[in-house]
Amino acid sequence: MIDRLEKEVDMLERHLQVLKMVLENEPIGIVKMSNETGYPHHKVRYSLRVLEEENLIEPSSQGAIKTEETEDFVADLDDKIDSISETLERMKIENTAEAEN
Repeated sequence: MIDRLEKEVDMLERHLQVLKMVLENEPIGIVKMSNETGYPHHKVRYSLRVLEEENLIEPSSQGAIKTEETEDFVADLDDKIDSISETLERMKIENTAEAEN
């Protein structure tokens, strides 16, 4: 169960790194992203597909570019990550308390 969560967090981190590269370098293609991040082409391609399905990027003839929804997503991202972190921290505290009893 925790292994699956760790894999999801790793994948989310990759998706966000790919999104950051698009924001900083748009338009940008798979090869450049792969070379700069060290991720294999197929993982970059998958992240781009996920970001496109979420309407955070769109393809262009020169490479991936942001969409109208990207800025709102990025603006809300810290709050969402904070909320998840708080939930995990609460779970950790509850687990520690139960282990002490």
